[in-house]
Order: sequence, then C-alpha cells, then structure tokens
Amino acid sequence: MSYTNFTLNIDADGIALVTWDMPGRSMNVFTEEAMLELNAIVDKVATDATIKGAVITSGKDSFSGGADITMLQKMLATLAADKAKDLDKATKALFENAGYMTGLFRKLETSGKPWVSAINGTCMGGAFELSLACHGRVAADSDKVKMALPEVKIGIFPGAGGTQRVPRLTDQQQALQMLTSGQMLSPQKAKSMGLIHEIAEPKKLVETAKAMIKNGLKPVAPWDEKGFKLPGGPVYSVAGANLWPPAIAILRRETYGNYPAAAAILKCVYEGLLVPFDTALRIEQRYFTEIMQTREAAAMIRSLFVSLQELNKGARRPSGVPESKFKKIGVLGAGFMGAGIAYVTAKAGIPVVLLDRDMEAAAKGKAHSDSLISDQVRKGRAKPEDKDRLLSLITPTADYADLAGCDLVVEAVFEDSGVKKDATEKAEAMLKPSAVFASNTSTIPITSLAKNSARPKNFIGIHFFSPVDKMMLVEIILGKKTGDKALGAAIDFVRAIKKTPIVVNDTRGFYVNRCVLRYMSEAYKMLIEGVPAPMIENAAKAAGMPVGPLALTDETAIDLAQKIMKQTMRDLGENAVDPKQMALINTLVDTHGRFGRKNGKGFYDYPQKPAKKKLWPGVKDLYPQLAPEKVDYEELKQRLLVTIALEAARVMEEGIVTDPREADVGSILAFGFAPFTGGVLSYIDGIGAKKFVKIAKGLQKKYGAEFKAPKLLLDMAEKGETFYERFDPYARSEAKKAA
Repeated sequence: MSYTNFTLNIDADGIALVTWDMPGRSMNVFTEEAMLELNAIVDKVATDATIKGAVITSGKDSFSGGADITMLQKMLATLAADKAKDLDKATKALFENAGYMTGLFRKLETSGKPWVSAINGTCMGGAFELSLACHGRVAADSDKVKMALPEVKIGIFPGAGGTQRVPRLTDQQQALQMLTSGQMLSPQKAKSMGLIHEIAEPKKLVETAKAMIKNGLKPVAPWDEKGFKLPGGPVYSVAGANLWPPAIAILRRETYGNYPAAAAILKCVYEGLLVPFDTALRIEQRYFTEIMQTREAAAMIRSLFVSLQELNKGARRPSGVPESKFKKIGVLGAGFMGAGIAYVTAKAGIPVVLLDRDMEAAAKGKAHSDSLISDQVRKGRAKPEDKDRLLSLITPTADYADLAGCDLVVEAVFEDSGVKKDATEKAEAMLKPSAVFASNTSTIPITSLAKNSARPKNFIGIHFFSPVDKMMLVEIILGKKTGDKALGAAIDFVRAIKKTPIVVNDTRGFYVNRCVLRYMSEAYKMLIEGVPAPMIENAAKAAGMPVGPLALTDETAIDLAQKIMKQTMRDLGENAVDPKQMALINTLVDTHGRFGRKNGKGFYDYPQKPAKKKLWPGVKDLYPQLAPEKVDYEELKQRLLVTIALEAARVMEEGIVTDPREADVGSILAFGFAPFTGGVLSYIDGIGAKKFVKIAKGLQKKYGAEFKAPKLLLDMAEKGETFYERFDPYARSEAKKAA
C-alpha cells in the first residue's frame, strides 16, 4: 500500500522506518487523512510477521506541530450546527470524534510490536502524545528540538492520552506544572523528567532509535505491566497529601477560575491515577468533550490558534505586491526602543545600521544587544557563536550616509515632531527611491509625520511595544497616502523578525494605546471614588488581566501619563481630560516625585531585589477610602473590561481597525486582555451585543459618558449581530480571491 503523508521502509533487520513528510506543507500536522494512514501503518506493522518493530520520524526540519487548524475548526463548527438540532446527539458525536486519536495511539501502544519515536525537531501537542504512546523515545541533541503539550494556552488540554501518560512517566508535581502551563521542554529537560529515554546526535537519531529495538525494547508500556507503581507515589499517600491541596489552591490563585481547561487537567490527572489506564483514558475523553463545548475554548481556539496563525502568515498583506527580501535595515535612534528594534532585526539574521547623534550613543545602543544576547548565552538559550553572529550584524554609526542601500528604515528618535522631521529628511536623502521609511511613533499621527517625507506613499508607521525583544505584537499604521508596497514591506519585516502584525488606520493613540488609556483612566476614577487600591489591582487580575492598571501605569511611567494628558488638552481642549484625573497624576508627579518603576516610586514602591514591589502606603491618603464591604467587587471587574471593550467597539466603528481578528489578537498580545475571552471583541460577542449594551447603559447611568455604547453596538444589538458576522474577515479574503 502506498501512502500520501508517510513512507514505510523495512530494513534488513526487519525494522520499519515510518517517515512522516506531508506534501505541500512546511510542517507535519494531524489531519483526518494522516490519522487514517497512520492507522493503516499500525495495522501493517502489527500483522506483518517480517516486521520486528517500527521507528517513526519526520522528513522535515520539525517533527510535527500537532493537530491541524482546520480539523479543530471543523470539530467546533460541526458541534455548533448539531447542537441546535439535538444537544445529546451532538455531544455524543463530539465524544466519539475526540476519542479517535486516543484510540489510535492506544492501538499503537498495545500492538505487540515495539515503536520508537525519533524526534528530530519541534514536537507539539498530539505529536508529543503520539511519541509518549511509543515504547521508546529518542530526541536529537539540537536547539531545534522542543517538546510540549501546549493545548491549555488555547483553552483546551491534551486529550489524546497526554494527561494520563505524563504523570505515569514523571512525578505528579512536574506533570501538573508541565500540563497546566504548556511548558516547553528541551531534550535534556524531557530526559530528566523521564519523558524520553535517549538523546542522540542528529545524524545518528534514527540509528539510535533502531538500536533500541535491536536491543530488545519491550513492546509494553510501563502502566500495562503487572506491579506498575507511579513515579511519585499514589495519589492517596503522604506525598499526594502534600501535593494536591496546594496544587488546587495555586491553580485558583493563578487563574481565578477563568480557565476551565486548566481545572480539567487537575481533575483528569487526579481521577485518572486512581483507576486502570483504559478507564483513565475514558475519563480524559469525557472531560475533553466537556471543555470543547465551553465558550472559553471556542474563543481561545479562534483567536490564539486560528487567527494568530493567519495573521502571522500575512492575512492582511496586500495581494499582488512582491515579497520583500531585506538585505539591510536602518534604525534611527539608539535609545531603549531603537536598540531593541536593532536587536530583534539582527536576531532574524538581517544586517542593521543603528544610528544616533554620536558614536558613543550608537555604541551604547549596540551594547543593549550585547547585554540581551549575553543573558541568553548565560541561560543556555543561545551559544557563544550566536552572540558573535548577532553582534556582527549591528553597525553603530552617527553618519546618515551609512543608511545607503537600506531597504527599510525605522525611525525611533525622541517623541518630538521637530526631531522626527529632521531625522526623516536626513535619512531620505541617503535612501534609494524604493526604500520604505517607517516611524515608531506611539502618539503622533502618521499622516502628519508623512508630510515631512518626499515620498509619502513609502511612509508608514511600525509601532513596537516595550520591551521590543519580549513583546510579540507590532501595530502597522497606514497614513492617508501610504501605498500597498509600503504595507507589504512592513508586514514582511514584522514577520521576518517573528512578531505578529496588525494593520491600523491612522488616529491619535492608534488602537492599542487608546484601549490601554481607557483601562488606566477607569482605575484613576476608582481611586478618586475612594475604592482601595488593592481592590482595584486584585479586581483587574481576577477579571483576567495580567497586570493591574496602577502597576501598568508605573511600568509605562506616570510622568509619561502626565505628558500625554497635557498634550491631549493642548490638542483637543481643556475638557478632553478629566480635571480630577489630571490633579491625581499631577499630585503623584509634581508633589511626591513618583514617576513609576523607572525611579522606584509610583503607585507602588520598588525596593531592592529580591524584595517584591508593594503598593505605596500613601495611595490610601490621596482620597477618603470606602470601606471594602461597600464596594461591589464584581462590578469593579466588569467596569475594567467593559471600558476597554467599548473603546475597541468605537475603534471598529471609526474604521481604525477593520478586521476583528486583529482587534482580538492585538488586545491579548499587547496588553493581555483577559485571554480566556478570546480578546476584546470576542468578549462582547460572547456576552451578546444586546446584553452587553444593557450592561454598558447600567454603567453609564452610574459612572458617566465613557460607558456610552457607540451607534455601531446599538445597531448590532438590534440586529442580533456579532463582530465576526458584521466584519467577516473571510468574506474580504474571498472577495480578494475573486477579484
């Protein structure tokens, strides 16, 4: 029999080499076709007397990324359609569907022939579950090899035996940590946990795997042998009593009950370890069926799996524009932001010229890259030769003539229109006509900055977030005259440096900052009302935000908030900023000298490490405090999320963001908007426009005009629409194809 996705070769020793190499794909994934073929191969190996065992490996640089997007989408779409007709039947169909992979891996595991997984690169999700079902596991000694069960990050959990095999191979504490965090494992870490057996030189990977079979590898999983004992001891033991109560409490503390999949993992492991293995798999299958039906799973799969991958592949890239290949990038300004941009550019293997007013400043910017890569080397995440290669790609300079030959220049100079005008004119004088000029401004409209350019069609905004090396989102801002070529180049650059691009039309604050400023502003209002600061911060975290609004203000700097407020008043008039909030910020900055984390004093105090930050005691003296029992804690949570969501709806209404995928993914990647909701627009869709408008009206009555729902939302509520129906991103893609 011939296979499309696999090849099967049997050597003279009777060992079958199963090579997974899907045509037309850069990475192997589980599709229905691939699973059917693997099922046939398992049958072939089991029934062919000439085959003594099998090694499964990949014909690509990576092993496999796990399940295919379309398979998950199809599963959810089928569930949604069938639930409307017959809920019980739909649930049963989902249960059987979810169990197919579980059954396939168990069939392999109990086939009577030894199987070895030879892991040559990235091995994620279902692919790692497949490997765990094999009797032997060998990983190549390479930085390319990363193993993980990351499903919890998209609202589900490893439901093909992962929650049962991992805690039977390693101790329960390490298993829970890995499963509930989606932790990435190196070969060394995986081996120390007992999840793989050997690490081999990449060239000897298959040879080492075959040797395991030749040396008499037993075709029986440890848990199928009589007398099997759990590595960490039984659940009902002293060790178990010391692990499980704290584990449940820690999960509650970390997730606030917002992530059903994480809670289900604990249930699967706990209950599964009390029963025989096949019963445990059935328990896992039941919980997986339950989790797949949650709103959180649907929203997170859409935003953090499907939409994220689509945007990373250039979903918003204009058609017909040739792909840009970057031979040289220029960065103007070697401060913290510019130095960070230079670092990620060089890390992507692109030569970069880092320019500042003098060589000393430029060299200081390069030193930032030295510090970052040296830290990676120290932690074992990079090699000394990686450091040498990266630093060799960064050329510090004070001479604009060194920008000659750059394909793209990113301006990251001081946030002043005059300084930016001077830098733009000097740089453009040295650039070839086809080069693209991008500004990293966070406050000044791109259209106004483009007036400084001799070629506004090639002028665009590329807005990074700080710190550049860690933040995965980049806003690409279109000026009124920005052309498709500049947009294509900007998206290509962002993808080249392995960031996620979202495309935003020009406005004050663009998209992300408009939402973030609303979040902070609502917290200032709460403080002024007398809400205790700890309640504000805790409510934000309980609502799903990674950082409280007061801590976030400290991170971005309170004096910067003051500058933004003053600039807004100059541009839009005195009434553009709440005078009480202005007074609060002025008091902190001018009276108390509290600028935020940067000077160790903000809403929080920042003592010397290892001591942790703590709220400044003086915060409670700024306004008369309400008694905690007089504060509606649930309403605090609601206010913080709703104010952001309303601003996002206004951004959509104004046409600043036009694709709901970008609004959702951008909100999660940029400021961590409650990921379990799927992002800011999915939050509204999940509640329903009609109910959301009712909530907003209630808050408007109590707290003011910032909770007024825009006309767009009122119209959606009346028509019963969602954002993904009203602004269907796929309809535009289909129209583009048709054109």
